[in-house]
Amino acid sequence: MKKEIIFFDGDGTLWYPKKTKYSRHPVWLYLDKRFKNHTTHLTIIPSVISTLKKLKEKGIITILLSTHPHPPREAKTIIDHKIRYFKLEKFFDGIHATRPIKNSKGKFILKILKKRNIQKSKALMVGDSYEWDYKPAKDAGVDATLIESKYEKHQDKAEKRIKNIKEILKLI
Repeated sequence: MKKEIIFFDGDGTLWYPKKTKYSRHPVWLYLDKRFKNHTTHLTIIPSVISTLKKLKEKGIITILLSTHPHPPREAKTIIDHKIRYFKLEKFFDGIHATRPIKNSKGKFILKILKKRNIQKSKALMVGDSYEWDYKPAKDAGVDATLIESKYEKHQDKAEKRIKNIKEILKLI
């Protein structure tokens, strides 16, 4: 079935640490006190911009849902800064910081689908974490796919996996 809306995770899905890419979970960067401005140590994942551009050309709604441990207002400011840094503003119809609670993304997805009057079957969640991205979407009744990495321990639990972000063009 044709997808009308795609939800994206940020860290590990759209950008990752320059040093470790998919070999180590991106959270390490935020835990390392030596790095004051984390964004300068991140790089956009190859083919993100071209993929987002094609999705927009197809009229697909794109929403960023990024889990963040800071208070909501501060988390949103940090995520907005990353979006501006990577010049991705024009590619997203919504940007949201979700809470570090396992089902937070699922709740956000359902809230956004209801607000936009979109059926669950027309939505897709794309992320790099089984527990934080894939499972919450599936538990909410929404299709999901997991980007393969060396750090994700539970990727074998995901029914749908992709090697890189441009493969989502085949899933819509």
